[in-house]
Amino acid sequence: MSQNLGRTSLAYSRSWHLIDMGADERSLGRIATSIAITLMGKHKPIYDPSTDCGDYVVAVGCHDLHTTGKKKEKKKYYSHSTRPGRLQEITMERMMAKYGGAEVLRKAVSGMLPKNRLRDVRLARLKAFEGPGHPYKKNIVKLNDITIRTAETEKSETPVMDAIKIELKTEDGASL
Repeated sequence: MSQNLGRTSLAYSRSWHLIDMGADERSLGRIATSIAITLMGKHKPIYDPSTDCGDYVVAVGCHDLHTTGKKKEKKKYYSHSTRPGRLQEITMERMMAKYGGAEVLRKAVSGMLPKNRLRDVRLARLKAFEGPGHPYKKNIVKLNDITIRTAETEKSETPVMDAIKIELKTEDGASL
């Protein structure tokens, strides 16, 4: 039996996932966990820790991050310049005001990825935006783990999928 069973280029192809932070009722940590799993490729049957087989994730509406408790006031992010006495700290609330919710999400996901050479490469596939708009509309294949782009001849069973297809077609027609 071959050792390369299932390791085709189709299995390693990357799909694009869209997560709307405002519409998702999960907290920041739960969303960051699912994003980290998608970026690593753990949801694929060909997952291997030493290979980079994860997908792209587009997170929109990061200004609506939901946290539990008083984390916005009490959680602190630290940075150090390696100079004596240069430890900087900033609260989550100030970080969201200064850099936006996208940076808070990026730091949360970064902490959940393995600390190895693939970390920066995987984190680069996370595209986070403050508002609802993003330039990757044509690439999106999955919306909250539901496939939205299928073959044009294939009919969906739900009216929601038909509405999404119509919206994608009108956006494509409006941009041309």
